Amino acid sequence: MGWSRRHFLATSSLSAVASLLDVPGALAQAAGAAAQPQAPPNTPPSPPPTAVTPVRGTLSVFTGQGGTIGLHIAPDGIVVVDTQMPPTAKICLEGLRARAGDRRIDYLVNTHHHFDHTAGNGVFRPLAVKHLAHANVPALQKAAAERQPAQPGLPGLAEQVYADRTFTNTWREAVGTEVLALKHYGPAHTGGDAVVTFETANVVHMGDLVFNRRHPFIDRPGGASIRNWITLLETVPKDHERDTIYVFGHAGTAFPVTGGAADLAYMRDYLTALLDHTSAQMKAGKPRDEIVKSTDTLKGFADHGPLIERVLTAAYDELAG
Repeated sequence: MGWSRRHFLATSSLSAVASLLDVPGALAQAAGAAAQPQAPPNTPPSPPPTAVTPVRGTLSVFTGQGGTIGLHIAPDGIVVVDTQMPPTAKICLEGLRARAGDRRIDYLVNTHHHFDHTAGNGVFRPLAVKHLAHANVPALQKAAAERQPAQPGLPGLAEQVYADRTFTNTWREAVGTEVLALKHYGPAHTGGDAVVTFETANVVHMGDLVFNRRHPFIDRPGGASIRNWITLLETVPKDHERDTIYVFGHAGTAFPVTGGAADLAYMRDYLTALLDHTSAQMKAGKPRDEIVKSTDTLKGFADHGPLIERVLTAAYDELAG
């Protein structure tokens, strides 16, 4: 598709995405950007670096500014899973049209409501026949937009584009020779997560139900449950094949955004260790402020780096509640 091959977090949207991504990493990127020579005035901004990687069969994954975009492009059907931020959504759509011409997108799917997966909805929606998400997503997306301060390049409340078709527990439909299936396993990363399965290709887009080797965002105001997230990560591989390929929403530096059931188990074990660590600190009588500001490293999870306040706060509040 002619897309460049680099992972990207736009420093221009740093303040908007830092709450969803690794804050120390984001700050390091900002410091690096600040050290670069400044462009002359009125210089057009460079296009955001992006990457597209084949996964299996008709499936590929697009990485850029925000969560990954899953792409099913076949002669008899097109499906787009998540939409990132507007600048890279436009790049992705241009690449899609270069391959598929003026064909319509059969289904635009949102795995959940977070803006780094839905802010590009307005870019793709004019070409999408149907727009699908879990039943909780439109309301969660609206509530998040109401709370979100105005940010350059982000759609405000009035510009939000919501799914016009929703499901509650499961949904399944043929898209040409591919079969698209969605399932909600209950609250996990949010209260409206969908696991998106391409049955023919045997590829599953997990959205942000997997942050591969990086600290996750646990959206308690959005209905998250760490305990059920653990159960979900145990259950999903049982519902799929041994050789299923999983696409993740995010990954740590130098780690891939695709993997297998072992990566889901690793994420499950991380969340279990997070709850165990926090519970032990609470039982030791430590105050909340001390617990959530810990920079310990979870035993067995050094690749995640020191613990950060947002995950400890979510774990503490869930256990305390």
